[in-house]
Amino acid sequence: MNQCRLNLQDKQTQKMSPADFLKIGPPVNQSHETSEKDLAYTFLQRMMMLDYRARYIPVRQDNPDVTPSKSVPVFNNDDFDALFSAKVDSNKSKSHIHPMDVQMAVFHCSDSFLKQNLVTKLSQCQYALPLLVPDSVTMDIECPLWTLRQITKTWKKTHIKDNSHAITMKTMPICKAETPMVFSFRLGSLPVSKSQLMNTLINDRHSTFFHRNCPGSTKSRLLMDGVAEIAWYCPDGKPNDSFSDCIAFCNLHGDALSFEKQREILTEKSSVNVVLLPTLEKGHKSTTVIQDLYKLPKPLIILIADDESDALQVKNGKYKMGVKDRNQSEVSDELKGIIKEILSGPHRSFQLESMAEVSGVTVDEDHVVYQKGKAAALKTVKMLQGMEISKLKEKFLPCQAKLWHEWCKINKELYHLKGNIEKEKSQKRQQLMQIRQNQCKASCSGLMKSFTESLLSLPSKEKEYFLKWTQILIDALTSHEISSILTSSDEKWTEVLTLKKKHDRSDLLTSKQTKLEQISKTLQSATFGLEHIFREMGQIYEAHRAVQAESKHTEWVKYPELAADLMVSGHPVELMDGDAGHVPLTWISSLLDEVIQKLGDQRVFVLSVLGVQSSGKSTMLNAMFGLQFAVSAGRCTKGAFMQLVKVSEEIKKDFQFEYVLVVDTEGLKACDTTLHHDNELATFVVGLGNMTLINMPGENPADMQDVLQIVVQAFMRMKKVKLSPSCVFVHQNVTDIAAAEKNMNERRCLQEKLDQMAQLAAKQESCDAECFNDVIAFDVQTDVKYFAQLLEGSPPMAPPNPGYSESVQELKNLILSKAKQSAGVKLSHFRIKIHDLWNALINEQFVFSFKNSLEIAVYRKLEVEYGNWTWALRSNMLTIENQLHNKIENGDTDKIERSDIVKEMSKTFEKIKKDMSKYFEDDRDKDMLVQWRGRFDNKIKEFQEELVTGVQRKLEEVMQQKKACKKLEDKKPEFENKLLQKSKELAHQLKDKPKDEEKLKKQFDSVWSDWVKDLIADTKPIEDINLEEDQETILQDVGIEQNIINDSKSSGKYKNMSEFDDYTGYIVHKQQKGQGIVAQVFSLIEDHIWGPMEYEDQEQIRSLIISIDKESLDAVKSKPVATRGYSSAYLQEVAKNVQDTVTEFESNKKYDFKKEFTVDLLLYIFDRAAIWLSQSHKKFKTSNDAHTYLESKKPQYYNIFSSFCNGNSSAVVFGEMICEKLKVSIVEAVCNKTAIDLAGEMRCTFPAFNGNRLNLEKHLLTSLAEKEDFDAFITYIQNPRKQVAAFIKEKVNMYMFTEYKEKAQNILRKNVDEMHKFVSQALFDATNNVKTQRGDIDMWVKEFSSFLKDKLTLESISCQNFGDINNFEFLKEEIEKGLISIKEELNRLSLDKMKEFRLRPDEILIDQLCNCCWETCPFCAAVCTNTVKDHSPEDHSVPFHRPSALSGGHYKNSDEMSVEFCTTKVASDIRFYPNLRLDPIPFKKYRKAGPPYKNWRITPDESKLKYWTWFVCRFQKEMEKHYRFKFTGSGQIPREWKTHTKEDAIESLDEMCKL
Repeated sequence: MNQCRLNLQDKQTQKMSPADFLKIGPPVNQSHETSEKDLAYTFLQRMMMLDYRARYIPVRQDNPDVTPSKSVPVFNNDDFDALFSAKVDSNKSKSHIHPMDVQMAVFHCSDSFLKQNLVTKLSQCQYALPLLVPDSVTMDIECPLWTLRQITKTWKKTHIKDNSHAITMKTMPICKAETPMVFSFRLGSLPVSKSQLMNTLINDRHSTFFHRNCPGSTKSRLLMDGVAEIAWYCPDGKPNDSFSDCIAFCNLHGDALSFEKQREILTEKSSVNVVLLPTLEKGHKSTTVIQDLYKLPKPLIILIADDESDALQVKNGKYKMGVKDRNQSEVSDELKGIIKEILSGPHRSFQLESMAEVSGVTVDEDHVVYQKGKAAALKTVKMLQGMEISKLKEKFLPCQAKLWHEWCKINKELYHLKGNIEKEKSQKRQQLMQIRQNQCKASCSGLMKSFTESLLSLPSKEKEYFLKWTQILIDALTSHEISSILTSSDEKWTEVLTLKKKHDRSDLLTSKQTKLEQISKTLQSATFGLEHIFREMGQIYEAHRAVQAESKHTEWVKYPELAADLMVSGHPVELMDGDAGHVPLTWISSLLDEVIQKLGDQRVFVLSVLGVQSSGKSTMLNAMFGLQFAVSAGRCTKGAFMQLVKVSEEIKKDFQFEYVLVVDTEGLKACDTTLHHDNELATFVVGLGNMTLINMPGENPADMQDVLQIVVQAFMRMKKVKLSPSCVFVHQNVTDIAAAEKNMNERRCLQEKLDQMAQLAAKQESCDAECFNDVIAFDVQTDVKYFAQLLEGSPPMAPPNPGYSESVQELKNLILSKAKQSAGVKLSHFRIKIHDLWNALINEQFVFSFKNSLEIAVYRKLEVEYGNWTWALRSNMLTIENQLHNKIENGDTDKIERSDIVKEMSKTFEKIKKDMSKYFEDDRDKDMLVQWRGRFDNKIKEFQEELVTGVQRKLEEVMQQKKACKKLEDKKPEFENKLLQKSKELAHQLKDKPKDEEKLKKQFDSVWSDWVKDLIADTKPIEDINLEEDQETILQDVGIEQNIINDSKSSGKYKNMSEFDDYTGYIVHKQQKGQGIVAQVFSLIEDHIWGPMEYEDQEQIRSLIISIDKESLDAVKSKPVATRGYSSAYLQEVAKNVQDTVTEFESNKKYDFKKEFTVDLLLYIFDRAAIWLSQSHKKFKTSNDAHTYLESKKPQYYNIFSSFCNGNSSAVVFGEMICEKLKVSIVEAVCNKTAIDLAGEMRCTFPAFNGNRLNLEKHLLTSLAEKEDFDAFITYIQNPRKQVAAFIKEKVNMYMFTEYKEKAQNILRKNVDEMHKFVSQALFDATNNVKTQRGDIDMWVKEFSSFLKDKLTLESISCQNFGDINNFEFLKEEIEKGLISIKEELNRLSLDKMKEFRLRPDEILIDQLCNCCWETCPFCAAVCTNTVKDHSPEDHSVPFHRPSALSGGHYKNSDEMSVEFCTTKVASDIRFYPNLRLDPIPFKKYRKAGPPYKNWRITPDESKLKYWTWFVCRFQKEMEKHYRFKFTGSGQIPREWKTHTKEDAIESLDEMCKL
């Protein structure tokens, strides 16, 4: 019946499990009434939160049959007699459910694990626990021994030693404890409460046993009668202890006369029997029982309800005492005295485990499923028996002992390299691998084999029992020794404190402190639990993964899945090894991968907790979420553990994540930890968390200040690396938390301390912060919670403070309200974050070395999208440029406004803006993307502006050219008419003569020259230019001697100036200031020993050359050579700019350039500019020289002449002339359109071009490796942009002419088809219009040209000699024939033809893909791979850093190459001299050197960077020859590098592009 009222009817068969409560649900109701159907769940939830008031929860009566307990019937009657007659029949109102029925109903409806959790919580609340439980149907008696298995009790026993009181602390599983047991029961009904009396013996302030006077008690209870409960009194070693040793008190509920079986079992097991009688009379129904008990030798205490007499010992061990009308305290004291007296002598001891041997009692552990789990656990733990506890880990868990600790030590040393760092790094890696191999050899201990075999073979339920039994058995094995060690530690600590108070600085103090440290180490060695076994599994897995050798031991591959199963089921998993102070990244990554496999890549809200050691962090978390973090004595959290808590279905809709992942950490300020370790731990967990709980003690202000300093510094670091967790402060053990004034004062003090700590941390982290709010968003009014003390009274008997559970619930509500605003983090992202944070921490320069892989991955995706957006704009702009170009060429406009171009582009630009908005608002990483939105909005606008400016400039040049050619253009119709006329006349003269083609050609050639001379008689020809003569004149003008010029020209070495490996010959060391002879001599000596330059200087000179080259070419190309012709002033301007730039560069250096440098540099620039100047002048001459123009028309007029000679009509000749003009225009239009389409096709589908800049770099490096072309490598190293452009050209040519030739030809044919259709339609429309309007040939030409002008450029068509054409249908047919021929010819057109025209696919792609960042690393000259040009404030970065030897780097004043990677240097302890300054700077703090160093993100990279190590080994001889240095001495190539193959190198590129 109760199960139905409690809504548990379906749970009698389908039991409740911990999984039903290990989830985050709606807030627990703590202050308001609860309906009956929710009563059981509310009870359980409040018990899990350690709220002992859960035994009585006010019930809201939804049932009309149930009378509310507080309602009072009203009987209105003024008659005084009514006072005596008015009554209420109590049986007519249905009572609410008895509180203990609620507890027992939940107990009966729970599975074994939830029962165990419930009983453990009851024990923590200092409540009695079920010992014997009758079945509610069969009345069979069960002893739920399993539910008591994980309870451990601690007490201090007082005994006499050497005539003084000695105290011994004991900690052990209560099932193993052998203690006296006092059994109390009643015979019959009593006016006094037996349970209440028993409570006074244990704790007179707490209802350990529920009794009739407790709130909520009713007469009608259904499930408690016949239940025997047990509780323990645990002394604290103080004078006011009730008893000097631990005592069990057992209480049988109900009338023992009705429960004979329970009574007999417990009287047999007890040390003392206490029986309560209504009366002591012969013949009473209880007399027989009393008589039997009296005969037994066991002590008996009889309490008589109707007797007022004091205690009396009737005979030895037999007592009686009256309780009627007596003060309960007095009775309790007498009873305590009797029990003490009895137990001071010989007595029987009781052990819970002995209940398994009692006949007639079913023990839950006897069930098969329990036994299978226990048998497997016994098999495993049996191996540990008989050994010294502190040696267990060393013997059975060898992988995590010295080997793992040594591995961690060497791994951290990788970040403190000195001397020959690459060699040292290689040696340490070999040492690490050797340790891994040793771990593999040691990894098959019998314990681990047995444990993992059980995990792999047992079904899930049996596996749960196996794990629980293993921990129980291990605890039982180790608890006694750990208790002894803790006692020794307390004693030794007391001795140390005593000596310190005496200011004793003797050897005795040192000796005792040393002993204390040894005890601490012994405790660490003796602490043994499941977490250590799983840690061993992690190390076995990491070792085998690292070695990857064949082994008989193959189960290791399944270890992550086994651990993931546990994590998914709610078990805590070790994240950071607290003993080694290290995160096993490989193990954690694989474990989380398996969790993702099982749950999907769910979003989780990560809640981290920090606080002082033993401040109650784990207890708070366990109470808040029902977790299982270790809280027992000697088992304080070490390192960090993580546990998943599911968000329940009821509230899931309010959150953006599926789980809360709780990270519990070891305490800060522990005696065996350092400040560095605490800072490391704090930074790690703060970085991991979406929110961090800072748990602070309320007693010691010094401790609080220390914690605040550590935490604030951690938050400061998060701010600097752009992570933004939230925080909540929990102030524990605060007295009088309700006092408002004190509360406000506490908050004000906390805010002041936080602000002070923020200012201090700002100095340490070198950033600005005046207050804590400058570091993190924080409201001291809402983000601080004050907790009451955990216990009501003194341990170990004090129950939890109810105010504590209320504080826990308030804190939980605050956390969840803040969590609603967070999207959490994906498990895969959480895994990556662990890597990033830990790798930055072990480098010990967190802010300098932190690499946010998630942010990098999101940014790289954004780069790809940015490339797509810019390509869409560029592609659209190329089409617009074509259209406007045609307009200008066709004479339809002589002015292009900027607004016209913007208007044409607006539709595409608006679409791109919408696409961007959608991406930034809808992408799954929108929270991270938001930081770049404004910047990329501006970048797209800037890009559009650049495109518009570029196109406007090009079109203005076309218009300028058009204007410059106006003189010639104006004459072209005249030339055309005269040439047509002359051709026609000549043909007419020869019409009757034989039509021999050769003779006709000869005849035409003989007159052509005369025609041309006549036509240009008054026109001056344009001369060719002499660049070499101009260059020599300019060099002389700037003061260079002729002999130097001649030497440079004759050597020709300047032609490859940007690719030189050594520029030492170009410099002279600056003279020392001062006139003294000593200074002059010193300067000469310094010049003599200067030797080869440092490679940083070499790279700076190379960068100078490349920069001047680009700037000079850009300046030259900006000149209107193609429209106005060449002028020597252009080169003079370039020469002056070069000189000025070189002079400015010299001013900041310790050397000057010789004149030879300036000469070679100018010749190099002139040589590069000459090609463009010659081509541009040729264009100018072609466009403006009449003779050149007329000569280009000769083939066309010969065809006209030939056609007339063959007797063709004017229409046929005119049609041929039109087709000739169309062919030229169509070829140009088709080639330009095909160039755009091919570029677009390759941009979208070609792997090297369809990603971001990094993707292009990867494919380039892959290509270089495959070809093994050293010269190409050198070009890439010294001038990366040039090599990238060459790579793009190569791939475009490969696409067009080999791999995708047919596809490229199809694109061309498609454009030919479209253009043919377009022209045919224009021909049809023009002819129809003319026929309809009866127009002439002039009208036809005008109509036809107007239809074509948007897509084609047509030369002016002269109709002067074709006025006789009137059959336009015939003309159309003739042109159509010609168009078919043109189409057929164009379909066979070589793609090479595109090189002759304005747009080329390779140049389009170079413009698109090279419009990025080209800054180079100041250490190794690797080029930045950011897709966005001018991407400030984003740092420059590249994942492909390399040894400085690649750029000619060598050790100062030696010929030894430098093989060091800058990614290794920034993890080492070595220093460098930026810009030859005297003060060296640690590589770890390279950003402090200022620009360009501070603008680069160079993170320590533990990857082997095999690409460049392979390159160095493969091209060692070539590099030595090229740079004239050697890989010897300090520059010797590490042996490990020589094992890397080309395949390894190429594969490493893929690995480094992944995150």
